[in-house]
Amino acid sequence: MKRIFRSTMAALGIVCLSGLMTACKDFLEVEPTAIDTSEAVFSTVSGAYSAVIGAYAPMAGDAAYGNRISCYFPYDSEDFLNVPTGDDAGEGRRGIARYNSNVTNADVRNAWNALYKGIERANICIKYIPTMAQYNGGADQKVIQRLHGEALTLRAQYYFELIRNWGDVPAPYEPTVTGQDFNIPRTDRNEILDKMLADLELAATLVPWRTEVAADERITKGAVKALRARLALYRAGYYTSSKTGAAERASDYKQFYDIVRQECAELMAKRGEHDLNPNFEEPFRSIAELRRDAKREIMFEVAMGGTVNGSTTDSKLGYYNGPRITAASANLGLSSGAIVLQPTYFYAFDSTDTRRDVTIAPYTINAIPAKIPTNMITAYDGKFRREWSTNPTIRSGSAQALGYNWPLIRFSDVLLMFAEAENEATGSPTPAARAALKEVRDRAYRNATAPAVPTGYSEFQAAVMKERHLEFGGEGMRKYDLIRWNKLGSTFQEIKTTLRGWIADQTGGGQYANIPLNIFYNLRPATGTPPISNYVLARSLYRPSPSVDTPPANTTAVAWRRSVTEARIADIASGYQPARQLLPIPAEARNTNNQLTQNVSY
Repeated sequence: MKRIFRSTMAALGIVCLSGLMTACKDFLEVEPTAIDTSEAVFSTVSGAYSAVIGAYAPMAGDAAYGNRISCYFPYDSEDFLNVPTGDDAGEGRRGIARYNSNVTNADVRNAWNALYKGIERANICIKYIPTMAQYNGGADQKVIQRLHGEALTLRAQYYFELIRNWGDVPAPYEPTVTGQDFNIPRTDRNEILDKMLADLELAATLVPWRTEVAADERITKGAVKALRARLALYRAGYYTSSKTGAAERASDYKQFYDIVRQECAELMAKRGEHDLNPNFEEPFRSIAELRRDAKREIMFEVAMGGTVNGSTTDSKLGYYNGPRITAASANLGLSSGAIVLQPTYFYAFDSTDTRRDVTIAPYTINAIPAKIPTNMITAYDGKFRREWSTNPTIRSGSAQALGYNWPLIRFSDVLLMFAEAENEATGSPTPAARAALKEVRDRAYRNATAPAVPTGYSEFQAAVMKERHLEFGGEGMRKYDLIRWNKLGSTFQEIKTTLRGWIADQTGGGQYANIPLNIFYNLRPATGTPPISNYVLARSLYRPSPSVDTPPANTTAVAWRRSVTEARIADIASGYQPARQLLPIPAEARNTNNQLTQNVSY
């Protein structure tokens, strides 16, 4: 968290709407209050601002993008896994990752509640802000209209998250009131998406471009348009039916690619607002350093509120995920390393692709401190690292909440959404589509030669799918991409088949010879801030192991491909079935709403 919400969200956002939450019993586990202060709150600009900040607030904290939605819900997938530790039952957080959750899972329930809390707060703002006198004229008109646009965008993001995790959901668009009928049936997810697409079209006319206002973490026009493109892309894709559990696709899907193309093309033409950083690592370094990235590549991010009340306003990014720090030292606190590598992901990268060593952190840090290479099945996601923090108090302390924001949309996604939509809409990759894909690849390879961009429809489609895999690892996107392409189940099967081939080939000279059975390393003196000893590998990770298992002189051996076991393979998405691409509707929500049906298979 960097710029506006540390004090504002903690002081205002969490409490400012307490009197406005008149009734949300149908979704949340709270009793409705009888206080309604909307007239007072929306009588001033400052009151309306506080209300909108309150609508931002449920995005932060453990229940939402501070942990559950960012680190639990997107896994297991093709990039990373939630670390297997035997806690794979339906009640456990890893039960979510194994597609083995149940209706009483508290982590599922808490996220559901947080999202509906955000919707209720946004609904209040959307209803009352346009009734303010300042909305239609005067010195504060643009300020008030921006707040309206922000509330519309926040509601769209909350509904999008509900839809991609639960499918059809109850969809109130007005604030709840005491005495209303709380038995609300589910609304078709496509109807909700259509409503959100229209809302975002309006929101884009209300909020300013980034360069037109002071720098902060609030929503600006680029974020609105990028989110609209994303929702349109999901509207065009496959989805899991809440009624049957089967993959379905709307008959009118192709028209939504035009929305993607339109929104992305406008963003690509305004590079002064958002652009790619020359260095792939920069956006993630900026998160750890609590600043904005140089090119504003991160277009939409969840602002975390600092370590005060950390479980409700901050994030555990860099503590829950990122490379594990096994023992605290003078300069580094602990981190748990709970997200680990899907072994095949490492070798999806070319050896000269600079994204690999940002996305994957194949080491732990001990008490020396020194980076010690891990085996292949315990390498970690690398974009959120505690050691990257430039705040020595946070970095070295015992805090689990580090203030790291969650990036929702980066500009590279705009380029790849455009490339995908152009190809799908026209039946072949246009020069503009090929240029967009090439731009992402060229940044990744920097001084090396990137692979050529295909010219045929199917080849280009496959290239975009792979590029998204390499570009967005550890950002909570791959699982949902595979679902909208109807490829999640087949991808898990392909991964397991490949890994069983790795196990079968233990000679070091077969099909997988260039994936070494073991790796060998030695340590170098500490460098950097904080000073950490780094390791040097004795041999490339793209060449066979030495012919004998004895480590070369002055090196230490670590199992690499040899660490993959049948037990680990069996654990990957162990409860997967297509219907369980959706999470269960929490039992508590259904207990207060007799019209709320359950997703199939639960």
